[in-house]
This record gives sequence, C-alpha cells and structure tokens, in this order.
Amino acid sequence: MASDERTVLVTGASRGIGKACALALAEPGTFVAVNYRSRQGEAEEVLRAVEKNGARGMLLPCDVADPQAIAEALAALVRQTGRLDVLVNNAGVTADQLSMRMSDQDWIRVLQTNLTGAFYCTRAALRPMLRQRSGRIIMMSSIVGVHGNAGQANYAAAKAGLIGLAKSVALEVASRGITANVVAPGFIETEMTGAMSPEARQAMLSRVPMGRPGTAGEVAALVSFLAGRDSGYITGQVFIIDGGLTT
Repeated sequence: MASDERTVLVTGASRGIGKACALALAEPGTFVAVNYRSRQGEAEEVLRAVEKNGARGMLLPCDVADPQAIAEALAALVRQTGRLDVLVNNAGVTADQLSMRMSDQDWIRVLQTNLTGAFYCTRAALRPMLRQRSGRIIMMSSIVGVHGNAGQANYAAAKAGLIGLAKSVALEVASRGITANVVAPGFIETEMTGAMSPEARQAMLSRVPMGRPGTAGEVAALVSFLAGRDSGYITGQVFIIDGGLTT
C-alpha cells in the first residue's frame, strides 16, 4: 500500500447516507472500508462503486454494537492498510414509539447501536490516529438530536449523545491533530424516508423553508469537506443541514 494512501471507514455504508459518504470519499489514493451488519449484497454493490471511482476498498462486516467485533475489525483494517485517517460514524437504527409505550428493548437497542456503537468505533479508531498524530472523526447525528421529536425519545437521545461524545473527544485529542465534528441532517431523501406515507411526507416538507428534502449526496459533500485536509482547524462543531428547518 502506498504510504500516502488515506484509509477511510464508513459504518452503516450499505445504503442511504452511509453509501453516499463512502462514494463521496472514494477517490484515487484512498482506501475505503465499507461497514455493514446484514446487507451484504448492497454492501458489495457499494464496494464495486467505490472501486469504479478509482479508490481501493474492502468490506468490513460487523455489528457496531459489539465491542469485540469492532475492535477486531478495526485491528484487521489497520493491519492491512497501516493507518486510519477518517471514521464516519453513520450506522444507526430506529424503533419509534411514544415514551410511555416504549419497551426497554427498543430503548436499549437504539442507544446501543446509534450511540454506544459510535463510542466503540471511536475508541478503536483513536489508537491508530493518535500514533499518526492525525485523523478525522465525523458523527452522523440528526436535527432530532438538537430539538427532539415526539415518538423518537430513544433516537433523539442517541443522536444528542453523539454531539456530547464528539465535543468531548474533540477536546481530548485536538493537540494530536485529530478533529471530531458532527453532521446533523434534517429531512433527507433516503430509502427510510421514502417509506413514509404521503401525508407524513407532506407534513414534514411543509416545515422546510426550502420546500424540498435534502439528498444523501448533499450530506456526503459536507462530510467529505470535514474529512478533508482543508478542515484541520475545525473541531467540536455541529453542522446542521436541513434546508432552513432549524434557524
């Protein structure tokens, strides 16, 4: 592997925003690890697209909620590439329900994947990044984590937690050339939002000043900037991308 080749890991990269991030970061001179838990066929398609963009890459199947699996997967990646330059903590699940009706299982599962999983990945990524004295960590939060949402107490709590996690990590490792930032998308056109009822979709769009959903590509473009060399003096920040919904 060329010594100047950058290594990127995107979690939950088999579809949606994670897929868009993997493709946006895939360019000649980059090695992209495509993480997924169960969507192997879709992940393989993403890897093929990554390689078509001129990057090299590999599949990195594991559940981010499993600390041992994450530690082993990150170690395998670093053994192969020698380094880790960018971590995009994108993996997430939902289990929506009103708070009074939410089960313990649904609370724990969403927090474990969306927040604790990001912590496991970040903890493992910091070891090679500290040795290198460089790195970019990007948390994929949500505007729900900024102002809450009825029926999503678990999801909102996890996404808000990512903000606190990123800000704390940013302070801990800034002196070693490592940045940690947060991207908080609003209503973005993905497979998940595509499953919304026409009524729910219209209700959401009516609140967006731009009058349209964002695209995964627009979110990925912001992630690509934060992952790049020109963002080295930006850390501990939350970047909202929601068409003006949050003002």
